[in-house]
Amino acid sequence: MALWVFGYGSLLWNPGFPVAESVHATLPGYRRSFCMRSIHHRGTPEAPGLVLALDEEHAAACDGLALRAQPGTEEATLAYLRERELVSAAYYEARLPLTLQDGREVEAVTYIIDPDHVQYCGGLDLEEQARIIAQAIGGRGPNSEYLYNTASHLEHLGIPDAELHWLADRVRGLTDNSLA
Repeated sequence: MALWVFGYGSLLWNPGFPVAESVHATLPGYRRSFCMRSIHHRGTPEAPGLVLALDEEHAAACDGLALRAQPGTEEATLAYLRERELVSAAYYEARLPLTLQDGREVEAVTYIIDPDHVQYCGGLDLEEQARIIAQAIGGRGPNSEYLYNTASHLEHLGIPDAELHWLADRVRGLTDNSLA
């Protein structure tokens, strides 16, 4: 049976597993949001960054990519994703229905934010998000790099996200000003 994974953030540009098929997909009931404090990859416990998570919102829908793992790699792919995504238990793993751009419906492994977890920070205004992202650096590099890569890949894929593009422009302005 095929293993599908929903990519909405860094999985868009860094899946980390062999992908046999990549298709635009929509996940109903969730929205992409910088609502998780990153204390490992894009920040530290002393100076957390922000990473994207799927925040449940009844009327929302999140557009991203359905990534089908290369046949024969399903077990290794799940092990890799669990090590990567469940590092602090702020996400939980769910299998949720996606509608693919070509009309197919599939069930995909999806990582959702736990709103009761200490790293959850939903409701931050965009200016506060920009200030955090502009300054944070973690084990995988600057928080701004994560934002820029995600916004760029969404644009390249033709997936609009006005908040991410506003944040990318604002963070560039903040970091350019700090260099002057």
